[in-house]
Amino acid sequence: MTRFHVRAEAIRGEHVSFDADEARHLARVMRLGPGDVVQAVDGQGHELTVRITEVAPRGAHGTVVTRAVRPTESPLALTLAQGIPKGDKLERIIRMATELGVCRVVPLATDRTVVRAEPSEWTHRLLRCRRIAREAAKQCGRAVIPDIEPPCSLGDWLDARESHDLLVCFREGETSGLSALPSASVVRIAVVVGPEGGWSDAEIAHLASAGAVMAGLGPRILRADTAAPIALALIQDRYGDLGAAR
Repeated sequence: MTRFHVRAEAIRGEHVSFDADEARHLARVMRLGPGDVVQAVDGQGHELTVRITEVAPRGAHGTVVTRAVRPTESPLALTLAQGIPKGDKLERIIRMATELGVCRVVPLATDRTVVRAEPSEWTHRLLRCRRIAREAAKQCGRAVIPDIEPPCSLGDWLDARESHDLLVCFREGETSGLSALPSASVVRIAVVVGPEGGWSDAEIAHLASAGAVMAGLGPRILRADTAAPIALALIQDRYGDLGAAR
């Protein structure tokens, strides 16, 4: 059954409101209307069975039939801090990061970031990135949509970030691999991946002073949109739901 997303604040008791985009998908794509039953997730881990009562151009409404906690979220509070790559690679990274269970993506403007969009351009791009995260969450069955934060510099993010049990920076040239990571269980993890040009010496020093563990992803040079998904999958395998499945 196709899943729809609703905002948590759009659920009031047994009444659910769908926004215009979801109402359009309900009516025009799925050909659904009053009396049909759909699954909806609230972005906070809950799945609802909803009977549609009204579909209109500006929104749709329904009544909750059942509620359940959807067990598709990672046990990790996983943040990806990603150096902004060229083109549409960031959007592809966000899609895959959503599938891999991250709860937050932070685009980083680094010393070697090639494309530096103006704030006015990021307004539109940020909306697109958030829409991609929402679509990816639908596709992979997640009930939580990752937060996609506005871009910032590495230094600003390190200075303002919340506390993490593990801050790990994956970079080219490191030979230690995952052996550098602690064997003890950790929950709040930030994974930092650079852009195409890698990190500057000043950025590496800043990361080290913030307590980052440096790790590598093998001897080959990886594309920017390949490195992040591999890093996240390795972290999930070591500490998260992939490792727990063994």
